[in-house]
Amino acid sequence: MQISRRAVLLGGLGLGSLGATGLNGAYAFEINHHVYALPGLQSPIRAVQLTDLHYGPFHRAAAVRAWMETALTLRPDLVLITGDFADRHLLDAPGPLFQELSRLRAPLGVWGVWGNHDHDYCHREAQKTGRDPQQARDAFTVALKNAGIGLLRNGGLPLRDDLYLAGVDDLRKGDPQLTPALMGAPTQGAVLLMSHNPDLLPTVPSRVSLTLCGHTHGGQVRLPGIGAPVPASRFGQRFVQGFVQGPAPGFVSRGLGTTGIPVRLHCPAELVVFDFVPG
Repeated sequence: MQISRRAVLLGGLGLGSLGATGLNGAYAFEINHHVYALPGLQSPIRAVQLTDLHYGPFHRAAAVRAWMETALTLRPDLVLITGDFADRHLLDAPGPLFQELSRLRAPLGVWGVWGNHDHDYCHREAQKTGRDPQQARDAFTVALKNAGIGLLRNGGLPLRDDLYLAGVDDLRKGDPQLTPALMGAPTQGAVLLMSHNPDLLPTVPSRVSLTLCGHTHGGQVRLPGIGAPVPASRFGQRFVQGFVQGPAPGFVSRGLGTTGIPVRLHCPAELVVFDFVPG
């Protein structure tokens, strides 16, 4: 029997005091710091990863502002947003989201990739306005660009002589293509890849130093002895959260927002700081 993530979350609300704990946990977040060696890197770099903002009914401009302000206090060299900027159930204009995102600044830029909710939101907007879905996606891309965020959709670029950044489209709702994304990656130096969905990890080549992902929310609800009842991955618990391993290493962030309903249980939201050092 298949159980939806929403059903599990709703079930969590029936656990008495745990329900209140889950609701409170939906709006708190941690700052988690990792020192990670990247082979080929010549000098240290600090990157902040944000993912799964889900701007929409449950996470509004004030929440996004708090995340952006926190990220800035960490003085990153690079900011990476691994998809789901907007929630598919966003009903009003996303202008406040872009306004808050425009606060971000980093010497090596602010970069992102598409998430499945971003695709769904654009598709619904296209239906509402009678536009082609590609027009809605183009408008979303331009709005992010105007906010200072570059979307990497099956592309990449050198950020420094020793660091190449690539990003691919969403696995579920887009068309991820690793070959063009990594085409410009040098044989020497570190390679970072952004993929919203960690289910791409088994196909990522070993030349990639680290792939940063989101999508799973860490399960959003985790039960003792079980983990995530609905891990949002066809690989079960393998790629739910934290450092994981495929042909190349990956990291799956629990993200900042929620989907379904605003509940987190034993699975706090996180903003992730990487101090990358030569390896």
